[in-house]
Amino acid sequence: MSDAVVPRGRPAWLSRLASWDAAVILVTIVVLLVASGVVDNFGTGRNYTFLLLDLLPIALIALPMTFIIVTGEIDLSVASTLGLTSAVMGSLWNAGLTIESIIPISIVLGAILGAVNGFFVTMLKLPSLAVTIGTMALYRGLAFVVLGDGAVADFPRAYTSWVTGTLGGGPIPNVLVPLAVLAVVFGVVLHATPIGRAVFAAGASEQAARFAGVRTGRLKFWLYVVCGAMSGLAGVLWTLRYSSARADNGFGMELAVVAAVLLGGVSIFGGKGTLPGVLAGVVLLAGLQNALRLQDVSNEALNIVTGVLLIVSVLLPNIVSSARAALRRRRRRSPSPDPGALAGIEQ
Repeated sequence: MSDAVVPRGRPAWLSRLASWDAAVILVTIVVLLVASGVVDNFGTGRNYTFLLLDLLPIALIALPMTFIIVTGEIDLSVASTLGLTSAVMGSLWNAGLTIESIIPISIVLGAILGAVNGFFVTMLKLPSLAVTIGTMALYRGLAFVVLGDGAVADFPRAYTSWVTGTLGGGPIPNVLVPLAVLAVVFGVVLHATPIGRAVFAAGASEQAARFAGVRTGRLKFWLYVVCGAMSGLAGVLWTLRYSSARADNGFGMELAVVAAVLLGGVSIFGGKGTLPGVLAGVVLLAGLQNALRLQDVSNEALNIVTGVLLIVSVLLPNIVSSARAALRRRRRRSPSPDPGALAGIEQ
């Protein structure tokens, strides 16, 4: 559900083009084209491969995060879930388990960590912001308890090569295929199923959604479980990509995920947003960071850029909404034309 409003007399497709997510998609295309022409080595196939690999974990977590924010909640523990998953992967690998058993265990662990968030938010009715800030610190701390400051490498080359490999030797990474499948599945669920309508209803008005028969508590609980599982999957792919299990993997990535989701047009207050807009936000954020890295911009500056985009993505839609509301009030207050005067003009 987009925040696009269809004014009377304007075609729906024109209003759609004027929506926030459509603007983000357009800006993303422009930024990629400009960066390809201006920034050295940006437009090469090798760099596009790195760009797509960089955005993969953000995109994987942004998919379920979109659902959670649309319901009016948030999950700030996703990066710590990724780090704990990676640390457990390394510990299990050191213990002699096979990679075929470690991968599903890691994803299930992520789902359990998400269920913990869901339990506190839906069962104990605690604010999701406070809960996930707490588990963000808890999960990261547990990651260091599990693996310490060290790293575990030497994962099977067949798996690490597949994650970093490309389709047919081109610029498209192999891992983009499962990401594309998941994006389609999440998009269909959000925009074309009763579950998606329940998500938007819960975000627009939880009380009204409950009156309409939506079990909002159960819905949100399972959204946190799915978000945890996707964070666990992101941790698996991150570890295999770098062939390094570390407790600090993904540190600070929750900021990038939330920024990408809000930049894509999802309202921080819930009830609005589209998945295509979010994916465009992910690509835009990753493209900007990639271009700045090629210009030797420091990581501190990249964090500043991400923070600015986060503020803009929260502030600008509210300014636009306020301006539209003011315009509508002004139109309602404007006096209607006097039919007698119009008749006099015609004569």
